[in-house]
Amino acid sequence: MSKYIYFFGGGKAEGNAKMKDLLGGKGANLAEMTNLKIPVPPGFTITTKACLHFFENKQKWPAGLKKELFENLKKLEKSKGARLGDENNPLLVSVRSGAKISMPGMMDTVLNLGLNSNTLKALAKNTNNARFAYDSFRRFIQMFGNVVLGIPKEDFEELITEEKKKAGVKLDVDLKIKHLESLINQFKALCKRKTKIVFPEDPYQQLVMACNAVFTSWNNDRAIFYRKQNNIPDSLGTAVNVQAMVFGNIGDESATGVGFTRDPATGEKIFYGEYLPNAQGEDVVAGVRTPLHFKDLKKQFPQVYDQLKKITGRLEKHYRDIQDFEFTVEKGKLYLLQTRTGKRTAAAAVKIAVDMVKERLINKKEALFRIQPEQIDQLLHPILNPKAKVEVIAKGLPASPGAATGKVVFTADEAAERGNKEKIILVRNETCPDDIHGMAAAQGILTARGGMTSHAAVVARGMGKCCVAGCESIKADEKGNKFSVGKRIVKRDDYITLDGSTGRVILGMVPTVQPSMSGAFGKILSWADEVRRLGIRANADIPRDAKTARDFGAEGIGLCRTEHMFFAKDRIPLVQKMILARTTEERQKSLNRLLPLQEKDFEGLFEAMKGYPVTIRLLDPPLHEFLPRREELMVEIALLKKEKRTPRKVIEEKEKLLSRIEELHEFNPMLGHRGCRLGITYPEISKMQVRAIFQAACRIIKKGKKIYPEVMIPLVSLAGEFQKQKELVDRTAQEVMKKEKVTFDYMVGTMIELPRATVIADKIAETAEFFSFGTNDLTQTTFGFSRDDAGKFIRVYRDLGILSKDPFQNLDIEGVGKLIKMAVEKGRKKRPKLKVGICGEHGGDPASIQFCETIGMNYVSCSPYRVPIARLAAAQASLSKGRKK
Repeated sequence: MSKYIYFFGGGKAEGNAKMKDLLGGKGANLAEMTNLKIPVPPGFTITTKACLHFFENKQKWPAGLKKELFENLKKLEKSKGARLGDENNPLLVSVRSGAKISMPGMMDTVLNLGLNSNTLKALAKNTNNARFAYDSFRRFIQMFGNVVLGIPKEDFEELITEEKKKAGVKLDVDLKIKHLESLINQFKALCKRKTKIVFPEDPYQQLVMACNAVFTSWNNDRAIFYRKQNNIPDSLGTAVNVQAMVFGNIGDESATGVGFTRDPATGEKIFYGEYLPNAQGEDVVAGVRTPLHFKDLKKQFPQVYDQLKKITGRLEKHYRDIQDFEFTVEKGKLYLLQTRTGKRTAAAAVKIAVDMVKERLINKKEALFRIQPEQIDQLLHPILNPKAKVEVIAKGLPASPGAATGKVVFTADEAAERGNKEKIILVRNETCPDDIHGMAAAQGILTARGGMTSHAAVVARGMGKCCVAGCESIKADEKGNKFSVGKRIVKRDDYITLDGSTGRVILGMVPTVQPSMSGAFGKILSWADEVRRLGIRANADIPRDAKTARDFGAEGIGLCRTEHMFFAKDRIPLVQKMILARTTEERQKSLNRLLPLQEKDFEGLFEAMKGYPVTIRLLDPPLHEFLPRREELMVEIALLKKEKRTPRKVIEEKEKLLSRIEELHEFNPMLGHRGCRLGITYPEISKMQVRAIFQAACRIIKKGKKIYPEVMIPLVSLAGEFQKQKELVDRTAQEVMKKEKVTFDYMVGTMIELPRATVIADKIAETAEFFSFGTNDLTQTTFGFSRDDAGKFIRVYRDLGILSKDPFQNLDIEGVGKLIKMAVEKGRKKRPKLKVGICGEHGGDPASIQFCETIGMNYVSCSPYRVPIARLAAAQASLSKGRKK
């Protein structure tokens, strides 16, 4: 028969800290502390295995569990010299949850279990404190009624509030015995009224019902939400810990508190915590009273303070990490109720890791694994002042971290015009490449539509801008210069604040603070660089972003999207003129004027990268993106025709433009005339860009500097497409180098972003010198999902369990990943030294980086502000695989 319960007590436990899978974190640590002879109230742990059986069998206990429960209860009674339900010397117990991974406050607890009308009298007599006994019974009914019987907390709180009014007191602790007795009767009546059953007096029945309730709390709404937010598997289950009660509310010589062995906000090595005299554990966390600091504990309980500091210091050395602990003082005697790895901020995590290496508690490898790569975002962006009071009016997707406060505007032009003088938030239904100038000038971007890899999200992250995307509860009226959330209207020039780390939209101005960039941060990243194998590059389109990327440690540019260079105000007219040209000769005139501008762009990137490779993608998007929107132009022409004073020539020019837009119009432009297809049908466009790249490179070399350009051909699905474009690149490169009398190495490769390209990767690799996987488009084309629209149903898919993660945030290993792996293997079979990287948004996702390490890629490329995250994630991936730099 399976063993479902493990006992701890009397200085000896059946479990230990290594058994978290079975005993949960709390149970495993209670067992470990017991074995370390630390004062822990005795008890036993019902395993996670029992919980999983409970859910798999329609909430039925496994065979033998009830018998095992009462056998261990007898051991506990013997250990304490008291018996559950005894009318003379009653044992009271707590029933607490405890999953493998800490989920603070997400699941349920019942305290003071074992109290009834008879044991209440015994408790009052034995403690010589009737008020304490009645208060404990009041607390038990309230907690049991909420957790086990499902009665809302508010129903009990209303009765308490009313009783305090009658008694003329403000605090619960000021209620007298008669008031508590009245509340007990009211609570029992409430339970009967709500559940149609009499409140259970039998302690054994109470115990079984409480264990069931704690099991069930694994699947309450807040626990499910917490697991989703923190990527905790649903399959873990929770253990149940039944432990003898010790009382911090038995008088002035008693207390309860929580603490940390170091400051969890800063990482400073100080004894940090709070406590309440004459209180039970939930009083501290529930905010019933303002807790006192440990400096007061030292004055009030000097011996307890010294003992607690000594024990918790010992625990930190034993676990070799910051500890979050709970304790109770009962009549001057100290008990530890819990220890666990302490939650901490990013700044604290970095400082603690570095300090513990100095203290020789851990080594560098362990220090690197102590920090979650995603946490580093907190160190790179301004954050809202956590002490500020805020009014949240909506919530969207936390698309790009940081915080931004500013006046609302609804057009990119206005944002660009005003953004250099005042703080602006650009609000749009959705953004497009036309909006890039406004996005660059704004403090932050808010969109009603779009997902985590929508245009707004991708561009904002690249710029290091705060962005909240896909905020579907707002209705943006861009023409009316306002947006609404329900009945609330926010108008142009009203102030709002965006929290890009949580997706909150807040009314008004909220002050921001700059997170500390301590020396420990640089130290951790230098340790990461020592061990990681993967190279880290950045997606950057302008010198400013390239410099930011280098400052963050990027080793090159993995993706320069040249189309972003064409949206500048001095270039868009030239681009539009080039598109509208009817002949190659006319088109070439505009390209000749664009050539020096492109040269300057590429020269700036080469300068910023200082010899590191720069991968430049030739023009990718469909040409219509550079032209006015068809529908808007039609409306404009109609209005101009109504205006009698409008010159005929103006209308004709607009109609000519509309005619060309009609010719270029595509039903599905993202799968239409774009990428290498543009370069093949309009080779003069590709030739201009290639000439600009190599002329800029020659200029840098003549200055005595190093460069290494890599030309990327986009959207290849046929080997012949790549071959044609590569011939053009090589021919133009040789022409330029011959003319400039300069020679240098360069590479020509492709972005793999279509499933067919992965299937014929060996054929493409016959001429391609590198592959860079554009996972944003590859995910779209593999799933048939539009990344800008999928947000509408991906949330539903996740809730229903159809998808475990958003494939635009975390690479889909099962489908997209298999295509990538196949392409790498096929490509390297044909060309063993084929350089392989990833340049989609997944390049900054730690789980996706782990996959890139597994299949032996050479580098990942991500937004500049995700470079530090990628450096740490790559180090962890390398160490996990046992690979050397």
